[in-house]
Amino acid sequence: LNYPPGDQGLIPLREQILEWLLSESHQQYILNLQGRTRRCASQESNAVFSLLTLGIADERVEELVRRLLKWQWPDGGWNCDKRPETINSSFMETITPLRALTLYARLTGNSLARTAVDRAAEVFLKRQLFLRQSNGQVINPHFLKLHYPLYWHYDVLHALGILADAGFLSDNRCQAALTHLKAQRLPDGGFPAQEKFYHPANPAHLIP
Repeated sequence: LNYPPGDQGLIPLREQILEWLLSESHQQYILNLQGRTRRCASQESNAVFSLLTLGIADERVEELVRRLLKWQWPDGGWNCDKRPETINSSFMETITPLRALTLYARLTGNSLARTAVDRAAEVFLKRQLFLRQSNGQVINPHFLKLHYPLYWHYDVLHALGILADAGFLSDNRCQAALTHLKAQRLPDGGFPAQEKFYHPANPAHLIP
């Protein structure tokens, strides 16, 4: 939202977030099974992206990036699924690390981060952002809906924006998602919010 960078009033919030993510108590929830770290990497990634964007990052962001790179799965993504039989990355848990590492690589020129970006992008590109590799069917109908706010969920509009930032929008494998997005355009030129993930507060619980 173009919030002015370097606002020192945000430092207490930065400290709260980093103390949590880097704490020993937090590390106990990081599980490794079958050679894959089962971690909600969107949490570290949101911290990296936000701190860099807001201009209040410090050396601890490097540690978060190091962990993201270490936790990347063989197929290029991330996943928090603790079932040992799960071997594929999650769209939900990969799109945010892709966003964060794209920004980090751009700002720092870090080649390891850029390699991770390229690998993560393949998780989406090889599935044309919403199709199963096995049979070409839609992975999840919600992926084709447009949302605001999206929270931690995934849809093709969000993915197209991040892949554009990472330099992949011209890849032919984005074309199906772009065609679908264009078809959603309204007569006035805008686009609809087709689904919502929030729930209005119950009026009975509101304090007058």
